[in-house]
Amino acid sequence: MAERGVIVSYESIRVWCRRFGTQIAAKIRRDRPVPPDKWHLDEVVISIQGRKYWLWRAVDANGDVLEILLQGRRNAYAAKRFLMKLMKRWGVPRVLVTDKLRSYAVAIRDLCPSVDHRSHKGLNNRSEASHRHTRRREKIMGRFKSPRQAQSFLSVHDQAATLFRPKRHRLSAAPYRQSRAEAFSLWNNYAAELAA
Repeated sequence: MAERGVIVSYESIRVWCRRFGTQIAAKIRRDRPVPPDKWHLDEVVISIQGRKYWLWRAVDANGDVLEILLQGRRNAYAAKRFLMKLMKRWGVPRVLVTDKLRSYAVAIRDLCPSVDHRSHKGLNNRSEASHRHTRRREKIMGRFKSPRQAQSFLSVHDQAATLFRPKRHRLSAAPYRQSRAEAFSLWNNYAAELAA
């Protein structure tokens, strides 16, 4: 836009993101291939206006974020609520990898007892690493302003990041450029769908 001489304020961009972000994130989820049947679950504390909240996150075996949920508790009820939301959208996995939080064991036993549950701190590095992007974004934004704003922003941000961050360390230059071109093409298609 700057190239074309269009000057846009930060407030305009914020309004656009709030208005169109959830719709684009839904289209990204819709067009994603079925995730692998091994998921990593983890939670991280986020401080919003002096209160602690827990950001629950599920990541598939490729490192792509499946679902997030911001909650005020870190107990069995919160784990069940997160797992129900996750399975409603993506089905039941074959394997769930978590850290040693006992709330996961209770939720898995109650909701999906047939799932292979692996609880070990070292096995859960994939989801631990996915929190880095949230921390970076939180620092840039000067912390989140409210739980609702954090939930809506991160649910869109994680889906867009899945589309535009194609694991650069695993790709050589040509496939990386190809995947970026495909991502921009998909984004343009989503924008055209919203404009129609």
